[in-house]
Amino acid sequence: MLVGPTGGGKTSCWRTLQASMTALKEEEAFEKVHVDILNPKSITMDQLYGYEDRQTKEWQDGVLAKLVLEASRDESSEKHWVMFDGPVDAVWIENMNTVLDDNKKLCLNSGQIINLTNHMTMMFEVEDLLEASPATVSRCGMVYMEPESLTLAPLVTSWLSAVPPKI
Repeated sequence: MLVGPTGGGKTSCWRTLQASMTALKEEEAFEKVHVDILNPKSITMDQLYGYEDRQTKEWQDGVLAKLVLEASRDESSEKHWVMFDGPVDAVWIENMNTVLDDNKKLCLNSGQIINLTNHMTMMFEVEDLLEASPATVSRCGMVYMEPESLTLAPLVTSWLSAVPPKI
């Protein structure tokens, strides 16, 4: 989990790690890293995990179920990160506990269990952990990033790189 307020460099941190690991692919130390980003608060729980269609009684996989299933079927040695970018909610984060513990399994309401491979990682980019339980927090590694430690230099550099050359 990358934790800290906006402007703390959380996104730049994981993007740099992803780019570095992918660049080191030639050295055979790492493999290419694929990142699937989703904000779990931007969709409903049914859309996130899946639901049973009321009319057909068929199970419809949610976004997370599809991402994890697709990544788990990849037999290459490439890495897959599922990045949760958004606020922590007590409901959706508690449903992740079986994924975060040693079992590394996504258990769906349909009864389907999707095993995560050794090449898969669940990552979280959150502002705070106010809604997370101690059980969830204890299952994750934390990196706290504070904007005060960055100073203004990265913001100015980023802004200058976006300014058109004619100005």
